[in-house]
Amino acid sequence: MKAIRVSEFGDPQVLKLEEVADLKPGAGQLVVRVRAVGVNPVDTYVRAGVYPRKPALPYTPGTDAAGTVLSVGSGVTRFQTGDRVYTATTLSGAYAEQALCDARLVFPLPAHVSFAQGAAMHIPYATAFRALFHRAHAEAAETVLIHGASGGVGIAAVQLARARGLYVVGSAGSDRGKQLARAEGAHQVLDHTSRNHFEEALAATEGHGYDVIIEMLANVNLGRDLGILAPRGRVVVVGSRGTVEINARDIMTRDGSVLAMSLWNATPEELRSIHAALIAGLENKSLRPVIGQEIPLADSARAHVAVMEPGAYGKIVLLT
Repeated sequence: MKAIRVSEFGDPQVLKLEEVADLKPGAGQLVVRVRAVGVNPVDTYVRAGVYPRKPALPYTPGTDAAGTVLSVGSGVTRFQTGDRVYTATTLSGAYAEQALCDARLVFPLPAHVSFAQGAAMHIPYATAFRALFHRAHAEAAETVLIHGASGGVGIAAVQLARARGLYVVGSAGSDRGKQLARAEGAHQVLDHTSRNHFEEALAATEGHGYDVIIEMLANVNLGRDLGILAPRGRVVVVGSRGTVEINARDIMTRDGSVLAMSLWNATPEELRSIHAALIAGLENKSLRPVIGQEIPLADSARAHVAVMEPGAYGKIVLLT
């Protein structure tokens, strides 16, 4: 089979397409014939060698894939050959024609959901779900601000928040990104390239502030997020690319909270719980992954450049 291999940490050009041995499942495992792979910013941090978790070299990147079950190991009863599935992590890496998986972290993909959409589920939707409901404990009738609402995690957060009954304000950096966030359910959408967008964000709540803020770029926004929190509001940091200075008094005067999360910290039990909810959302069509770009597996380096560019629009996936 063909797989992307990384033999040294570095820029996107270290992603090399190679021929490797086919995979065989052990007990409790299965092999997925991968049709689509989700590309996530964390993949670029790992590839560059700047992420706290570093795999042993050489390795195949990626966690999110969708396809059909190719083979099953002993003790696996939930799936059989040919079943349509998506993965929540893999044991062998997802940027490949095959992926070895713990069968407990593979989930059925409804017939109306494309493989590309299935590959967009795990990191974006599980991150959004965990941020909104495990960390912020968001409730119906609360108001949420979702920064970067046109990206993979942002769209997921918009759809999940609307399904739970929150009032959703999103931000995006392009006209088509704003249109997408609005189409996916945001009640109001702001331009986060505007100098005044935090003032506009506060005005959207009639001065009350936000019960929940989902923060994708804390090093840029966190200090100003705290000034637009409602009493007992919560900011959940999902992403950051550097250090930030805040005024703690902004939290103190509101009895506010700054929370953070990494999907790596979720236990297998938590992941199964999250994905049970996500599958229900796929089935009832309240969750609709949006695919922005489909790129051939051989062009993984181009995908790693694209996923870090501004103006996010949907999910980038690799096709095998």
